[in-house]
Amino acid sequence: MKIAIAATLLASASAFAPIPSRSTPSTSLNVFKSDITGAQTMVDSIIKEKNCGPVFVRLAWHDSGTYDVSIKEFPKAGGAIGSIRFDPEINHGANAGLANAVKLLEPVKEKYPDVSYADIFQMASARAIELAGGPSIDMKYGRVDATSPSDCSPEGNLPDAEAGPEGKFGGAGGTASTESTSAAGHLRKVFYRMGLGDEEIVALSGAHTFGRAYADRSGLGAAKTKFTDGSATKLADGSKTDKYTPGGSSWTEDWLVFDNSYFTTVPDYTKDVELLKLTSDKVLFTDDQFSFYAEKFRRSKDEFFASYAKAHKALSELGSKFEDVVDDA
Repeated sequence: MKIAIAATLLASASAFAPIPSRSTPSTSLNVFKSDITGAQTMVDSIIKEKNCGPVFVRLAWHDSGTYDVSIKEFPKAGGAIGSIRFDPEINHGANAGLANAVKLLEPVKEKYPDVSYADIFQMASARAIELAGGPSIDMKYGRVDATSPSDCSPEGNLPDAEAGPEGKFGGAGGTASTESTSAAGHLRKVFYRMGLGDEEIVALSGAHTFGRAYADRSGLGAAKTKFTDGSATKLADGSKTDKYTPGGSSWTEDWLVFDNSYFTTVPDYTKDVELLKLTSDKVLFTDDQFSFYAEKFRRSKDEFFASYAKAHKALSELGSKFEDVVDDA
């Protein structure tokens, strides 16, 4: 994958093993609602302190985005199962930079070991969206974790933003071929394999309003732009911050705010040339089926938020096996 929600941290080659639960095996955790609440409080604090919400979205999406609806066996189908913490998956080319995102969330797992990695990753993504001014996601928790590197999906299931040197998007790798000579065909092969449709493709693409792309991770984007050079950028509450690692290219001017500005910016060629517009972005407005949703989301933030919240929830549950989250005694 050449692009997704862009990370804010440098890449690392480290691999991560699961931290054992204090009292139960990691395949069947006894999770209490207070654990979920406590973990969420810690996640919120990390996001607010480090302005690292975009990389958490990317981490969760790359975990869940391996899912293949045609494979019925857990965890072989991939999806939101926490397998991204293991080598080889964490070191797949599409996941450059995400090892440090896992590191940022390790303290949450250490304090709440009965909350699965899969839950923590998906929680961090949903909270990042909401804290940035986006919709509240109706999240379900109690995911069971993958337990070993043997549970990792093969490389090649995630989408490309630009064609390769032979003019093709995707490839024959992964659990099913994603190769296509067109960006639209490639995106459909990737997302249809997950059981998602055109509306979900366009809605989830809209999350590019939030974050940056880096050349040393996706091969795309500038070293820095006027919007990412360390100068203050806007937050959801209207304040500004310069507490972020400079660098990369953003799709929107206010790249730490979640709104529908991706859909107003991509088709507007009067916008600043330093803003990112990739082939996989522009096709949303030229493909007949995609453009119906892209134009709707351009006109209405409320329509975008409603569609996005449903698509995000669906993505966050792909391939997941759930255990009950129990009430505290």
